[in-house]
Amino acid sequence: MSRPASVSPVPQAPGLRVALVVSTYHDDITERLATGALEALAAAGVSSSDIERLDVPGAYEIPFGARTAATSGRIDAVVCLGCLIKGETPHFDYIASAVSHGIMQASLSQGTPMAFGVLTVNSLEEAEARVPAGPGNKGHEAAVAVVTMAKLAREWQPRGPGQGSEG
Repeated sequence: MSRPASVSPVPQAPGLRVALVVSTYHDDITERLATGALEALAAAGVSSSDIERLDVPGAYEIPFGARTAATSGRIDAVVCLGCLIKGETPHFDYIASAVSHGIMQASLSQGTPMAFGVLTVNSLEEAEARVPAGPGNKGHEAAVAVVTMAKLAREWQPRGPGQGSEG
């Protein structure tokens, strides 16, 4: 018997600049992921004028879109949203692996928090179960995660001379 996932509270982050990188493949699902992410960002106090959206053709292109957003200097964090549905060939495995590694590489190389809101599911039904309205939406969860990490990054930024504790 599996435990239900806990819903994290939405941290407050007014002034945070966020990019949503959204795959247009399986757009019936990814639009609901984006809606969930936008709801979480609004709940975090992020202004709609501080949110930029980059649409990419498929999940494979998400890491490049995320890196492009991060290097623009216009954002503080990236929410990556997509949907991969397993088929009969190993194509799914290659794409899922490339996307997850690509997002992590982009995040670490740019020093920009990026959330993995890419569904990797066996069926359309499983995807639909992960995009309900409200906090159970995986796009919502990804946005909460990226806000949390962006706040952590701000709190742990290197301090300049004279800004540290005396000791």
